[in-house]
Amino acid sequence: MTQLNSLLRQKLEEFSIELPTDCSDQLAAYAEALWTWNRSLNLTRHTDCEKFVIRDVLDTVQLSELIHAGEHVLDIGSGGGVPGLTLAIMRPDLNIALCESVGKKANALQHMVDTLQIEATVFPLRAEELLDASRFDVCTARAVGPLWKICRWLNHYWLEAGRLLATKGPRWTEEKQVAQEMGLLKKVHLKVAAEYRTPVIDAQNVIVKIWSHVLPDK
Repeated sequence: MTQLNSLLRQKLEEFSIELPTDCSDQLAAYAEALWTWNRSLNLTRHTDCEKFVIRDVLDTVQLSELIHAGEHVLDIGSGGGVPGLTLAIMRPDLNIALCESVGKKANALQHMVDTLQIEATVFPLRAEELLDASRFDVCTARAVGPLWKICRWLNHYWLEAGRLLATKGPRWTEEKQVAQEMGLLKKVHLKVAAEYRTPVIDAQNVIVKIWSHVLPDK
């Protein structure tokens, strides 16, 4: 067992996050790869084990509980791979696509998928380009922009996007207000699907669910 594997397991136990051993070991391998890439690319600010666990892992655990077995998931603006790759590691039953329009970041994601043997597909495209030709059950979004901007991207693609699960901080209500003023919520339902706090920094988080009026609530 490497030092990082051991430290990650300690932090998971410290913050009462229960994951199978093989899952925590793969998360440790991913974190190491992510931090190596981060030396040349701006992929993450969570560059120690505690931040990785209380932010990246915890956010993904909360998100995972809202996704049904076997669903097709599109992670919008995947960046360094959270929650796309972390979700693929925790939920190998899901069909996960990662969408990242910045070529260098998409290359880094593909390298991590290949070297760590993670079951996920990387698309070096904008979400709108992918949704022109594909349909998903769930879209995820974290740290890719304010809620109104994400809604603007998906404004003509809600049927193809299924339901959006957006991880947000305490200012999400301000972002929602802007989206309403822009007329971007007229064709959709919106509700808070989960609320939780980040340990240590005691930050309030929500996962906002948005879906088309013509689709059922899942």
